Amino acid sequence: MRQFEGQNSMRHFLLPIAASALLAAGCTAQEASAADATARTITVNGQGSATAAPDMAVITIGVESEAKNAAEALRLNSARMTATLDKLKELGVEARDLQTSGLSVNPRYDYERNRSKPEIIGFVASNSVTARLRDLEKAGEVIDEAVQSGANSLGGISFGFADPKPLMDDARRDAVTDAMAKAELLTEAAGVKLGKLMTIQDGYISAPQPKRMMARLEFAADAVPLEAGESEVAATVTLVYEIE
Repeated sequence: MRQFEGQNSMRHFLLPIAASALLAAGCTAQEASAADATARTITVNGQGSATAAPDMAVITIGVESEAKNAAEALRLNSARMTATLDKLKELGVEARDLQTSGLSVNPRYDYERNRSKPEIIGFVASNSVTARLRDLEKAGEVIDEAVQSGANSLGGISFGFADPKPLMDDARRDAVTDAMAKAELLTEAAGVKLGKLMTIQDGYISAPQPKRMMARLEFAADAVPLEAGESEVAATVTLVYEIE
């Protein structure tokens, strides 16, 4: 009787161990299966682009004014910027396309007399506005007229699109085509067969960047020559394929 009880206790003791061993074996099999699935995939990156003639220009134009005190510098600057904004609106730039992008008043120091303790000899007020110019044919005239009305600084200019979405879609299509071609080439070179597409990840979209121009304009030319050329939008995608 005691021998039977001992054998029964030993069975109860061994059952959890066996279950644990089976569970561990199952986890190991799952991990091996997951590792095998991961090993049998190919990840490719695709790059694409699309170009077109831009239909819009974006400029940053500003006014700098100097005076003996801060209040006077700001007053002069405000009057000149108001005249500049009025001229821009007169030339057809809508209020929705105008946005103040910088406003400051700073002291001007004289470092020649005493470099360790420079003296304040005046104040400089500056104000800048970013304007979207939707009529490219009039962009040069708008810049010229704005300078004549009081603006004396031009921060930069970029050319873009009022509706860039169609161009972005074309760039993404081009990126997918590039990635698919890479996947086919790589698997063919490796002597394996390309399987089904598993995941698609959208990447970045790059837009035209502003081009720097002269920082200070002392006077305006008869007409500012501008060439818009073509602008490019670039896109990237990442595709993951199964390898059969």
